[in-house]
Amino acid sequence: MEMMPLRADNQRKTFYKWANALALITIFYNIIEGVVSVFFGYEDGTVALFGFGADSFVEVISGIGIWHMVRRMKQHGAENHDEFEKTALKVTGTAFYILTAGLVATALITLYTGHKPETTLWGIIVSSISILSMWLLIHYKMKIGRQFNSQALIADANCTKACMYLSVALLVASIGYELTGIGLLDSLGAIVIAALSFREGREAFEKAKGNLMCSCQGSCS
Repeated sequence: MEMMPLRADNQRKTFYKWANALALITIFYNIIEGVVSVFFGYEDGTVALFGFGADSFVEVISGIGIWHMVRRMKQHGAENHDEFEKTALKVTGTAFYILTAGLVATALITLYTGHKPETTLWGIIVSSISILSMWLLIHYKMKIGRQFNSQALIADANCTKACMYLSVALLVASIGYELTGIGLLDSLGAIVIAALSFREGREAFEKAKGNLMCSCQGSCS
C-alpha cells in the first residue's frame, strides 16, 4: 500500500514525529514489561507471566522493524516492507515459534508435576497496566493513522490488539488462580499465550511475504 501524500510539509513533519514517537514508545514499553514480567514470573513460579514477558521481548524485534519503516517512509514515502523489515519479521516469527514450543512444554510439565505459583498478583498488576497501555497505543495509532491516511500505522494499531489479547489472557488466568488456588489455571493461561504466540509467528512470516500489512489476518480495515 502507498501512503496518500500529505498536503503540507508541516503536516508531513507532524505525522513522522508522532509515528516515530509511537514506535519508540512501543519498543521501550515492551522492554520494561518484558523485564518485569520475566523477573516476577520466575520469582513467583508463574508460567503464564514468564511467557508473557518472553513474548514482550519478541514484540521488541517487531517494533524495531516498524520504527525502521517509519524512518524509511520519512525519506521515501512508501509503506511496503524492505529487506531489513522482512528479515526482522522472519526473526520475529521464528522467535514466536520457539516461544510457543517452550511454553507448551513447560505448561505440560507443570500440569504433570502439579506445580503451583506462589502468587499471581504480579500477573494481575502487569496485565492491568498492559491493557491500559495497549488501549492508549491503539487509540493514538488509529487516530494519527486516520488523520494522515497512513495504512501502515492503522495496520500497526490493529497488530497492537494482539498484545492486548495476550494481556487479557494473563489477567484472566492470574485472577482465576488468586481466587481459586487452582494451579491448572496458570498453566492453561500459558497455553493460551502460546497459542496466540503461534498465531503471531505464522502471521509474521505471512507479513514478510507481503501477504499481510499486519498480523491481524485481514482485519486491518
